[in-house]
Amino acid sequence: MLEAFDAALATPGLFWLLVTMGAAGLVRGFTGFGTAMIFVPVGAQFLPAADVVFLMVLMGVFSTITLFPQAWSNADRAEVGALSMAAAVTVPVGLWLMGQMDALTVRWLAAGVIGLTLAAVVSGWRWQGTLGWPGRFAIGGAAGVVGGMTGLTGPVVIVFYLANVRDVARVRANTIVFLAALDVVIAVNLIFGGRASLQAFILAGFLGIPYLITTLTGKALFDPKLEQLYRFASYSVIALAVLTSLPVFD
Repeated sequence: MLEAFDAALATPGLFWLLVTMGAAGLVRGFTGFGTAMIFVPVGAQFLPAADVVFLMVLMGVFSTITLFPQAWSNADRAEVGALSMAAAVTVPVGLWLMGQMDALTVRWLAAGVIGLTLAAVVSGWRWQGTLGWPGRFAIGGAAGVVGGMTGLTGPVVIVFYLANVRDVARVRANTIVFLAALDVVIAVNLIFGGRASLQAFILAGFLGIPYLITTLTGKALFDPKLEQLYRFASYSVIALAVLTSLPVFD
């Protein structure tokens, strides 16, 4: 236990991980998403892929505590339930793929997923159609694969929701509830698959302090009337995290 605690304190880049997690919490608090999109590119520079994924799951616990109760009352539970069930089936596939890749490949893949996500939402593309149950299962399944493989649980469903013309408060609530469910699924798979390390668990405790504080701050700042400001701020922080962590700059 003490060895794991000392190892967590000696984590390379711990200062930058703390700063990045603080920024991620602020964005997550007022938009409902963004934690992994900000942290994964930076965390992948210092930590094994499995630890990055596990940290994202544990951070989801902190944000769930602060954001889930209110989001649950505003969410479209039937739709989120379909997305979650599909993701539960495909998460093991994503985790298996992660185990087949080296760290550099995971970093490039994560940067690519985030970059495509940003391009889709910043472009202002909007889909006016109606998504049936097969489409919902497909989106949830894709989110499960990408989440298990990279720790990026949000991008697929974020593109889906932001591409639809919907009430921002409902989108935020659905995203929060879905990501909470996906975190639970990934955590169970990691723990029973023997990929959850004690060191990562202790490190999550350190990172959870700034994350919890900034998530609560972001939640307090949330105002549906400022949707454009939230989106601009979130996109800017996410883009900065990706650009500064590209392997080409190593």
